[in-house]
Formats: sequence, structure tokens, C-alpha cells
Amino acid sequence: MKNKRKKVFIIGLDCATPQLVFDDEWLKDLPNIKRLINNGVYGELESIIPPITVPAWMSMMTSKDPGELGCYGFRNRKDYSYNGLSFANSMTIKEATIWDILSKEGKKSILIGVPLTYPPKPVNGYLVSCFLTPSTKNQYTYPPELKDEIEKIADGYILDVADFRSEDKQKILDNIYTMTEKRFRVVNHLLKTKEWDFFMMVEMGVDRIQHGFWKYFDKNHMKYESNSHFKRTILDYYKYLDQKIGSALSLLDENTTVLIVSDHGAKRMDGGICINEWLIKEGLLVLKKAPQNVTSITELEIDWEKTKAWGEGGYYSRLFLNVKGREPQGIVEPKDYEKIRDMLKENLEALGDGNGKPIGTKVYKPQELYRKCNGIPPDLVVIFGDLYWRSIGTVGHGKVHILENDIGIDYANHSQYGIFIMSSLNNDCGYGKKLSNLHLIDIAPTVLNLFNMEVPNEMHGKVIKAE
Repeated sequence: MKNKRKKVFIIGLDCATPQLVFDDEWLKDLPNIKRLINNGVYGELESIIPPITVPAWMSMMTSKDPGELGCYGFRNRKDYSYNGLSFANSMTIKEATIWDILSKEGKKSILIGVPLTYPPKPVNGYLVSCFLTPSTKNQYTYPPELKDEIEKIADGYILDVADFRSEDKQKILDNIYTMTEKRFRVVNHLLKTKEWDFFMMVEMGVDRIQHGFWKYFDKNHMKYESNSHFKRTILDYYKYLDQKIGSALSLLDENTTVLIVSDHGAKRMDGGICINEWLIKEGLLVLKKAPQNVTSITELEIDWEKTKAWGEGGYYSRLFLNVKGREPQGIVEPKDYEKIRDMLKENLEALGDGNGKPIGTKVYKPQELYRKCNGIPPDLVVIFGDLYWRSIGTVGHGKVHILENDIGIDYANHSQYGIFIMSSLNNDCGYGKKLSNLHLIDIAPTVLNLFNMEVPNEMHGKVIKAE
């Protein structure tokens, strides 16, 4: 007698990129992914703004935008002091996730590596936390006793690749493969030995390998190396992943719907805009003493009584205004707040590359992007050069434009679109149909619909259907 219990299995590939995965020349070497596409539906999956791991995966799992989550990046302001930013974790997220909703209906979930699941919260099932876990010495599973089982099965579990922005490319590559092999070993073990209705894993290897090796295959990269023996590194890793995906699929029954998704994609990095150097040049950030070396914004001697704005680095820039009555030594009059935001928006969008050539920077007020702005949002969100440029927060470069990442070697930045594939193993889910207008917040409603459950009104995404 066939098992009629509906199941959903999500394979999350952080940073998996549609222009690579869906390219015919790559897809022919990815037979398992290709089979899912041919038997299902697929398309580009638009990410949130900003398109970064945190908060993207949680926006996907809650169908809420970053403002509603009160989580605008890996690091967020905890108050209006000048003490820098605090790191997001599972306690940051107050909204109900897919597995929270499923648990109330008695359905069991298994979660492996989903970003912002550390520290582990109780779940109706099993949880192995994410790459933001400080160390495997920390408690990283639920229930706690699962940790010993995971360590034994993996022969030492790996949460993330250390120093993936270093110069030792072979070491990075070896560590990525080791991490991925151990992750799928755990996935397969739990698939075979635990009861579940919803299973989700996220593999970070795609993100790490693209940041470290993008220049070796992209002929448009300014640092492209045509004769490097790393030229096929990213493709070879995708092929390896496809094999691992195939091994996991072989353990699923025909009543399982499989989704492969990514939180964003990747593209080459052309350079960095030193946001605080620019603010200093514009007279909006004033230092008591110029640094002798490249220095973090948190370590600068800032004259707050003369400073109107400061910024943070990363895949995008968060700009903060020093508002009177809000920040401890604020000088921006509340009546001038919108005028200064508009001025910054106009000037930053006009800022070109090192030769003054336009790069297509977009500056947003958070209230334009999000339904609510919980927590403490940045005053402006800056996407430099359509994400071909990243934000550099450090000071001491002596110029606004640089060609390197200030936190390590990096050859790729994020892009706005990730991947979406949905396929039922009983072959009744579309037939290689490409869909459009897909958004990351559509995933949670889609999963609930697959379980024939009502989608809560507070979820904003739509149900993606195969028809």
C-alpha cells in the first residue's frame, strides 16, 4: 500500500544563480536538477531589498519583508547610541515561520542549516542550526541530544567555511567540499531515520565558492584569469551538488514535492564605494583625528557634534543620520530630516565610478520598501551600481573608489534574483514550464498550500502553482 502522506522537501542553495543554473551549457551537466525542471516549474526568484542571506531566508520562511521582521541585515541597531550594530539571531525573529505554523497542525519538521536558527528554538521535529552558530562547541541542535548523533554521523560537523575570503584558494575549496559532504551525509541520515512532513536544508557552499572563485570563469570580470586551473571550479562544484541532490532525492517517496530555492544570486564585483570617505569629503562626517591606517567606523574618533551622517559597509550601505533628540549628540534638526535624506539620495545616485561614469546606484527610504519599519531601520538603504559595487565602511583608503573588499578577497557580489524549481516526484507538477513574477515571499504560502492548509492573511506572498 502506497504512503499517501504529503511531504515537502526544500533544498536551499544560498546564492545559487539563475544565469548559471538555468544556462543550457551548465544544465546539461546537472542531470538531477534538470530532471526536476523538466518535470516541474521553474523561474527566477526575486529577492528582497537588500538581497542578502540575513534577512532573506527568514523573509522567505515567514512571507514578511525585512521591515516587518525588524531585521535589515546581519547586523542591526539595537538602540540609537553610537555603539555599532548587534548581530541578528533566531531571537530577532518574532514572526511565525512555516514550521511554526505546521507544528500547530501536528506536522513534523526537520531543519538543517536554515539561516537565523541559532540559538536553536524548540520545533516539532529536529533542528541543526546555521552558519551563524559560533562553533560546534555551542549547543546547535534541537533537541540537544541530537548533537551527539550529528557529530557522530558527520565525523565532526562543519557549520561554515572558515576564512573563505583568504588567499589560500585550494584550502577554501577543500573545506567547501568537506562541509557539503558532511551536510548531505546528515541530510540523508535524517531522511532515512526520522519521521517528517516538512524537511528543509540550506547549503552555504554555493555562496562561499562564488565569492572566492568568480573571477576565474567570468570573462567580464576586471580580474579575469583565462588560464587559471580554477576556471571550472564553480561549475564542477555545481555538478558535485547535483550528485548530492540526486542521492537525497533517491530517498524520497512519490508523494513528496521538491523545491530548490536560493535567497539571491551572484554577479561579478567591479569595486567598492567607501561610503564614509565620501561622507567625510562632503563634510557630513567629521573626524577629530584622521586614522593612520584603514580603520573600522566603530574605532574612529568621530566629532559627533559636527557630524550629520555615517554609514556601514557590506553588500549594500545603511546610512544613518545624527538626529537631534534621537541620537545622543544629534545635530540634524527634525524639520530638516527629509531635506537631508533627499539631498543624500540625489547626490549618491549621481555618484559614478572612479572616472565619473554613471553606475546606476539606487537609494531608498525604508518606508518606501517595507510595509512597516520595526526595530531601528537605517535612514537610507543604498544599493551601489546595481550591486556590481559593494559598500566599504572603513576609513583610511584616501579615496572614495577602491577595487577590493575591505574585509577580505572577494570576486562576487550578490544579485537581485535567485532560483526557484518545484517538482512533484509523481510527475504531476507542470512540465518544464518557466514561470515569471516569482518572489521570495511566495515560498511560505506555496508550502502551506501544498499541505492544503489555509494561508494566513498576514502573509504577503502568493501561492505559486504549476498550472
